[in-house]
Amino acid sequence: MLRLTDLRLPLGHADDALRPALLTRLGLPEHRLRAFQVFKRAHDARKKGAIQLIYTVDLEVDDEAAVLARWRGDPHVRPAPDMHYRPVAHFERAAQAASPRPVVVGFGPCGLFAALILAQMGLRPLVLERGKAVRERTQDTWGLWRRGELQPESNVQFGEGGAGTFSDGKLWSQISDPRHLTRKVLDEFVRAGAPAEILFVSKPHIGTFRLVGMVEKMRADIEALGGEIRFQARVIDLQIEAGAVRGLTLASGETLRAHQVVLALGHSARDTFEMLHRRGVAMQAKPFSIGFRIEHPQGLIDRARFGPSAGHPVLGAADYKLVHHASNSRAVYSFCMCPGGTVVAATSEVGRVVTNGMSQYSRNERNANAGIVVGISPDDYRQGPGAPGSPVSPLDGMAFQRFWESRAYELGGGAYRAPGQRVGDFLARRPSLSFGAVEPSYKPGVTPTDLAAPGHESLPVYALDAIREALPAFERQIAGFSMGDAVLTGVETRTSSPLRIPRGKDGQSLNVRGLYPAGEGAGYAGGIMSAAVDGIEVAEALAVNLLAKAT
Repeated sequence: MLRLTDLRLPLGHADDALRPALLTRLGLPEHRLRAFQVFKRAHDARKKGAIQLIYTVDLEVDDEAAVLARWRGDPHVRPAPDMHYRPVAHFERAAQAASPRPVVVGFGPCGLFAALILAQMGLRPLVLERGKAVRERTQDTWGLWRRGELQPESNVQFGEGGAGTFSDGKLWSQISDPRHLTRKVLDEFVRAGAPAEILFVSKPHIGTFRLVGMVEKMRADIEALGGEIRFQARVIDLQIEAGAVRGLTLASGETLRAHQVVLALGHSARDTFEMLHRRGVAMQAKPFSIGFRIEHPQGLIDRARFGPSAGHPVLGAADYKLVHHASNSRAVYSFCMCPGGTVVAATSEVGRVVTNGMSQYSRNERNANAGIVVGISPDDYRQGPGAPGSPVSPLDGMAFQRFWESRAYELGGGAYRAPGQRVGDFLARRPSLSFGAVEPSYKPGVTPTDLAAPGHESLPVYALDAIREALPAFERQIAGFSMGDAVLTGVETRTSSPLRIPRGKDGQSLNVRGLYPAGEGAGYAGGIMSAAVDGIEVAEALAVNLLAKAT
């Protein structure tokens, strides 16, 4: 199998144009090209009047060695890598050594793939998920959005599928992936019902409604392989003896023996972080980002990115990625951009407002939205006396998030309404009294206000100043970005975990053997794909350690 990269064709090329283009590019006669498949399709929209599609194609040809020899030195013609998933060891003996069976805490993307890999190895994992099954959870989440009724254990953050279930369903990442584990993730998603195009489009996504059915199918696969999933099973304590995990206590009062525990927590498992801190599990504060959600008409973004090709079905709804380094030394950037989507209520705690973005597979809602966030460091959220050199607790970031989420609830007027402001008013430093051409999509609703009112700021002053400087700078990249009627909705605080639970090369906690911190909550991932890959790697590390014990 050969791989040909950077094959460029015009956006509107004929359906049957790819085969002759391959033959021409490689100088091959028709009969020597036996088969081909698209591995990746991207686009180059730098020239809006002449957008090109960029293909990476895997080919089967007669006399592959001769073709490689002819094109030796061409970086775009090379052998195709073997991308089949292969476990890192022979795990059948590890399965015999797994007593009691491994426990996975959390059933988001990381926990889902950790459990799936453990089940495929024959290790029969037990999964403990504090929230509900995905369909019940969906009903509870809609209860917050439609009626302002929060279920603290069943919401955007907690429940089967994790926070990624109510998102754009992005399935791409910039992580280093020498073993092609992202391909394993995509293959499993397709087996579970995802559209096959996620295997080759450059920025694959699924959307919420499709994710629900896929998660259910993968759960059934785990159970068919001997795994067990328990919902509404919140872990409230950890038994540690002689530096090793020995058991878990559930909110129901039940105690479980456990010697191998994957901590696949989400970034919002604050009570669990507090428990782990009390138990002395090593953890440390880490940077994260805070800001607002911004909404524009999707058509404005499409025209700015694609020009006369806006609306072309191959291109779909346009996205963007923006960065600005403000004069106060703060980095401002777009986060979790959701084309044709909605801003959603993502809180998991009573009396607090948190925003996030979500898109369906079609991406056909009226507005585009993205987080516009500012990077902060542990020094920014130091608690206590706040004097230079005072210690930073690993839990201080959570306290910082809670403060601004409570402020957002207050500014929104209660009932989980969010505070919002027109961009024109925000830049002019005046309150918004109403909204204009861009109608906010956040439910239960948005209260127009002044997000930067002195003494009642919705974010730290340095963050507000940086965002106010960044918006006109982004306008220079996307015409209309700082339009007066664009809407800012507050607050986006849970961009990533506010702490890290460090682990060694063997995947285990630095000071508790048998405890495997993993995924977003532990500070090792950011998004569905990276969390899923981390789940695979941690499951393999657990099995390798079991295998070492068995030999």
